Amino acid sequence: MRVLFILILSTYSIAIYSQQERKEIRQGNKSYNAEKYEEAEVKYRKALEDKPSSYEASFNLGNSLFKQQKLEEAENQYRALPDEKLNKEDIAKIFHNLGNTYLSEGKLQESIDAYKNALRNNPSDLETKYNLAFAQNMLQQQQQQQQQQQQQQQNQDQDQNQQKKEEQQQQQQQEQQQQQEQQQQQQDMNKISKEDAERILQALENEENEVREKVEKEKAKSQQVRVLKNW
Repeated sequence: MRVLFILILSTYSIAIYSQQERKEIRQGNKSYNAEKYEEAEVKYRKALEDKPSSYEASFNLGNSLFKQQKLEEAENQYRALPDEKLNKEDIAKIFHNLGNTYLSEGKLQESIDAYKNALRNNPSDLETKYNLAFAQNMLQQQQQQQQQQQQQQQNQDQDQNQQKKEEQQQQQQQEQQQQQEQQQQQQDMNKISKEDAERILQALENEENEVREKVEKEKAKSQQVRVLKNW
């Protein structure tokens, strides 16, 4: 009898929690439809406190987070939802909303994968097909822009390399010209030194000749004087 009482009490408690969970979900839905997404979030979280396994409260909580642009939280909420116990239509809705969240975050490839998963579970969903095509087009544009940017960067790098090469060539030419000028200056200095040496030698030679001529003149005078003296 005691065991039966406990079982009845447990069942009664579950029923109360279930009713409370449904009440919180209804209030959350009312706030959500009125675009009061923060209030809706609070209600859905209270519903999950009453029943943590509530798929409806979890799914709607993800929606309220998405509407508040709490994208990372919404993403985590949706990613935790898929369960083999759910039917394909519910799983498709989860992946559809997850794709929307990825798209808002700029995660284009992830959004494409999510939309494809949604269509695997509900191939006739036109909205998902449209979103998939939109995400694929955005990804294609992004890839084209990246390719253009890469090409521009490559062209810029080539221009910089060409400019650097020309600057190096100019520097080498300047260095060669400086070397040639220095060599010419050295040659000129050597040439001047040789000419100076020749001039010095010539001057010495001229001076020696003058001395020799002077000596010879003095000698000649001496001889003439002696001749006259003998007379």
